[in-house]
Amino acid sequence: MTDEVAGSSPPAARSTSRRRGDGIFRSLTTGSSLAIVVSIVLIGLFLLIQAVPSLLVDNINFFTSPEWSTGDVANLRFGIRDLLVVTILSSLVALVIAMPVAMGIALFLTHYLPPRVARPFAYVIDLLAAVPSIVFGLWGAKVLGPALEPLATFLNTKLSWFPLFSGNNVSLAGGGNIFTAGIVLSIMILPIITAVSREVFQQTPVMQIEGALALGATRWEMVRTTVLPFGRSGYIAGSMLGLGRALGETVAVLLILRSSPLPSSFSVFDGGYTFASKIASAAPEFSEPLSTGAYIAAGLVLFVFTFAVNALARYVAGRGKAKAS
Repeated sequence: MTDEVAGSSPPAARSTSRRRGDGIFRSLTTGSSLAIVVSIVLIGLFLLIQAVPSLLVDNINFFTSPEWSTGDVANLRFGIRDLLVVTILSSLVALVIAMPVAMGIALFLTHYLPPRVARPFAYVIDLLAAVPSIVFGLWGAKVLGPALEPLATFLNTKLSWFPLFSGNNVSLAGGGNIFTAGIVLSIMILPIITAVSREVFQQTPVMQIEGALALGATRWEMVRTTVLPFGRSGYIAGSMLGLGRALGETVAVLLILRSSPLPSSFSVFDGGYTFASKIASAAPEFSEPLSTGAYIAAGLVLFVFTFAVNALARYVAGRGKAKAS
């Protein structure tokens, strides 16, 4: 009687409706997860199927040769050694620069600035992710590259004994080398690493922070003994996600890097192509299946490499959560 007057449903009806809603939600989430997994598998299969015919007729070693010649379909010669070197070097330069800067920004925003001041600063850092890649590329090619030439020349002259700073390609037009590309990439991946690190550092248990301060620790000692150990796995995972972004960046790297007049010397002052920029540079010429397959084979390597990096980030983050719990 009371239920009828109030217009509410009986408990059994509410329970049935709730179970039906849970089932629908479970089906939607399961279907979405399966769709993502199936999409990744299908992409991998497509790349593999398209790449195999070209790999079978490749006349040189695909993994160790620096040569790339796909103009003559009857004599395909393509290898990814230089593409792999340039991709890894530019991404590592970006990571070496971005990781400590991101950590400093994240710690400053979470444990030094008052929250009402930190929030606007965090928004500004996050807005870097909204800047189009082509803007970064144009800035790197026209402004940053020429400005870095004196520094590159100094490092090449004074530290030429160090392999990464050796080589004879410092004079590439406009500073279009791995060094410049790596610095631009570091700015592009900075919001990703900073955002993940900031969220992890904010979750440090308050009791641990207050306990360290109560024992007489300074602010830095508190950060070093509580915040950094707690957030280490999340910080590493965020860095790996940033690395995945750097590995696949295309437009900015394509605009910055210039072709090296000499073979790769494993120096940050070399030019060349990354996997992504090489594929993008030849996209208008994708008319012959075997020639196109050579670039798809390079894309397959990049796909596997990026997938492995992101899987490693997921593993590190999961391991950190398990230890924290």
